[in-house]
Amino acid sequence: MSEHLITDLASLEALFGEVAPPSIAKETDSLHPLYARWIAAARFALLATNGPDGLDISPRGDAGALVRIVDEHTLLLPERRGNNRIDSLRNLIGDPRIGLIFMIPGVGETLRVRGSARICVDPALLASFAVDGKRPHCVLRVTVTKVFFQCARSILRSRLWHPGEHDRSGVPTPGTMLTALTRGGMDGEAYDSGLPQRQRETLY
Repeated sequence: MSEHLITDLASLEALFGEVAPPSIAKETDSLHPLYARWIAAARFALLATNGPDGLDISPRGDAGALVRIVDEHTLLLPERRGNNRIDSLRNLIGDPRIGLIFMIPGVGETLRVRGSARICVDPALLASFAVDGKRPHCVLRVTVTKVFFQCARSILRSRLWHPGEHDRSGVPTPGTMLTALTRGGMDGEAYDSGLPQRQRETLY
């Protein structure tokens, strides 16, 4: 088995070949105005952080633009109400490095951002992100160091934006999973039946 493993950079690069010129040209160290327009249209992103227990990635979404663009090197991302695990925020306390993948439904390309983040609780800033009078717990101030768009191949292969083609019949519900994971300690049916109402009442 070990003879079939790639363990050095030279072998890896030989496996894939040279990087195409457009893949190099698309990378910037700041928010190009066109990249800023792309991000301004995005309501959803995946947030990656690193901590003592390893890497973590979690979703972020909002009803309007997900982040606020301050300048070509700075994004503001509000931390809305969630499950209070705060895995990403715990990681950022020890390691400020951050990665984001922005997605727009119907668009094959995604936008990747790398940088670092600080956790801000300035009252005026939190108030500026309030929705229905509810402020986020904090705001991540992201310093951008690298930006580039990702080609559409993975989205096209998965046909992600063709929901009618995806079979969801075998996907377990949150309640079903909780019942199994707690060996019956939690009532999954009750959890599922009340979930839509809880989500509506605690969205922000």
